[in-house]
This record gives sequence, C-alpha cells and structure tokens, in this order.
Amino acid sequence: MLKVAIIHDSPIPTPSAKQLLTSFIKRGVETLYLRISKLSVEVNDRGIIVNYGKHKGLTLDSAIIRGLGTILSTEVLFKRLDVLKGLELSGVFVVNPPDALLTARDKLLATLKLKSCGIRVPRTTIVEDVYEAVEVVRKWGIVVIKPLMGSLGYGSVKVTDPDVVYIIARTWLIHGQPLYIQKFTRVKERDIRVFVVGDEVLGAIYRYAPPHSWKTNVAQGARVEKAIIDEEVKEIAIKATKALGLLYAGVDVGEDEDGYVVYEVNSAPQWGGFMMATGINPAEKIAEFVINLLKK
Repeated sequence: MLKVAIIHDSPIPTPSAKQLLTSFIKRGVETLYLRISKLSVEVNDRGIIVNYGKHKGLTLDSAIIRGLGTILSTEVLFKRLDVLKGLELSGVFVVNPPDALLTARDKLLATLKLKSCGIRVPRTTIVEDVYEAVEVVRKWGIVVIKPLMGSLGYGSVKVTDPDVVYIIARTWLIHGQPLYIQKFTRVKERDIRVFVVGDEVLGAIYRYAPPHSWKTNVAQGARVEKAIIDEEVKEIAIKATKALGLLYAGVDVGEDEDGYVVYEVNSAPQWGGFMMATGINPAEKIAEFVINLLKK
C-alpha cells in the first residue's frame, strides 16, 4: 500500500489538507498529516533519516507540501526546506520539490527565472536605498512594493507618491527588508488565477478586487467567477509552472496594454475560491497525478 503524508504546520489540517487526505484515502492510500515544525533530519551511518517528533525514521512514498508554516527567521526557513530535501534525497517523492518551493517563495528569483524563460513579467527592481526607491516611483509612476517573501497579498502596497515611498522605504530598511518594486500596469480590476497540475490546466477564475481595494486576493475579499481562457493563457500558465520546477501551481496572470503578464506562481495555492467558481476540486487531480507517477 502506498503511504503519503500531507505536510503543513497548522495544528489542525486546513481545508485543502483535509481534501487531499480524503482524496488519497478513497484511492486506497495510507495517509498521514504532519506538522513541518515537528520534522527533523538525522545523518548517520545508515544514511539520511527523517524523524517526526519522537517517531524515528519516517517511511513514505510521497509527501505533499501544503505550507512551510510561520517563518520568523531565515534559519527556520532553511531548516524546514532542508528537512524536506532530506526526505527527497532519501527517496520520497516530494510535491512540490524543495528547490522549487524556495524558488517560488522568493519573488525576485521567481521573476528572474520566468523572464529567462521568455515569460512576460512586470517591470521589476529591488533596492536597499531610500533614494533609489524614490527615484523608481518618480520614473515609473504607479508601483507596487512587496515583501520579498509573502503570501495572500499581505504587506503589498500600491504607491504613486515619492514621499510615501520614502516613508515606506525608511521603515522597511530599518527592519532589514529590501524593497522589491514592480511597475503597476494592470488595465482591469481583476486578474486570472490558472490552476495547473502536471501538464494539465484544470481551469481558471477571474478574481475581482473588492470595493476600495486594488488587491485581487480571495483572502482579502476578492470576488471570483469562472473564467474561460484562451490557449495562450493556458500555455503561459504551464510554461510558468515548469519554469520554476513546480509539479502543480496557481499561476496569477494579469492583463496590460501589451497582453498577458505573469505576476506570481504559487507553489501551494489555496483553492477555496477556485472550487466555488469552477466546481473542480484540485485535491482529486493532485491525488491522481501523484499516484500515477508513483506507480510508474
């Protein structure tokens, strides 16, 4: 019997984790829910051993990573990614792969890789100087300043005023945070979330910003509806997923005056809004995809 773990750090499985557990169980797979903070790795004469709390030597066929938990330091981030790498090196099929998780989490690195693969991305820069940041907004007009690592749109600020940028820049730099800046070119109050598993686009939704906001994150009140997308968007989404080395992803695509542009590629996308709009449960597709690969 195959054995698969769903990994997050919530004390109680999240809705997406529960759906994955259910999807694997009904396909006859033994399943576990593991908190990533309780995982540890040991290197000894027997090889690479990954433990869970007091339970020594996890034996798994696959691990589905649904989140890295709260990250308070770079050391915690690398510890958790390294433990997942330990799983991978010990023969466990990790989805998404640790290297790809790190790439997707680092917004600048992800943008660099997307651009190098010929995928359109917003005009982007990163600086550690207040006056450089001010000069960027003077030249570019409307910009979005984002945390280099973050999710659900929290911490992102849309700015047009150089004086406001000055205040933001001083505050962030005092706390050791560089300024990741992108030119804002969206021409519609929506974006497109495309859900990809393997080489298949499961579907897509439009995410409309709520009143008095520019953010299209469902977690921040965005309205969703099913989107009918053309082949170009499908090709962009699959190409972006592969560019970052991901096996499944939520790809955020915008529309500007020159066409489609990829904002971000999410390595552990939430799918409540997607399910509500499309009726498709990505957990079913992910379970099928993983089981098929394990049986090859």
